[in-house]
Amino acid sequence: MPIYVDFDDLRNAKGITVADLAYRIGITQANLLVLKNNRGKAIRFSTLEALCKVLECQPGDILKFVSEDTSKDH
Repeated sequence: MPIYVDFDDLRNAKGITVADLAYRIGITQANLLVLKNNRGKAIRFSTLEALCKVLECQPGDILKFVSEDTSKDH
């Protein structure tokens, strides 16, 4: 999948644990880990909005596109 959810650097910079981030955005820790580990097939706009609010970022700060040619190396 060429689109990756990458919020760990922002989360770490704010000193927020995965458990706390999951609580603050209103999803289970298991579902947040699915996103974090790029095993998800989709992300709800409400989840993306909540992530951006808590992490004080824009969607483009956490969504990364990697072309199919280079995604094998990712």
